[in-house]
Amino acid sequence: MPGGQVEQGESAKAAAVREVREETGLHIEVTAFCGVFQNVERELCNLLFLGKHIGGTLTASLESPELGWFPMPAALELLTHPTFRQRVEMCLDASTWPFFVDYNLPSQPHTGEA
Repeated sequence: MPGGQVEQGESAKAAAVREVREETGLHIEVTAFCGVFQNVERELCNLLFLGKHIGGTLTASLESPELGWFPMPAALELLTHPTFRQRVEMCLDASTWPFFVDYNLPSQPHTGEA
């Protein structure tokens, strides 16, 4: 799953298009914003989009050394990261949009006090 950081002056949507191009060689058009996954412990928010292929050639990169086209059931089986499969499944189910999922919550609630 391509991903990365939004650069200064860049929109999240433009970052998604750029990251896919940099990591896969594919040119996409963002077709939908799906939702957010927040890793509270690591202080990360992942914005999730759907896109359609509009050009480019699938090309391996340092960040994505193995790439391929797979039927969805096979692709889902390849997703071993704990939340990646859930992300893809939720993105493919428009009835869940927009979603917000937070995980890796601290055991004690944050009070804002030091």
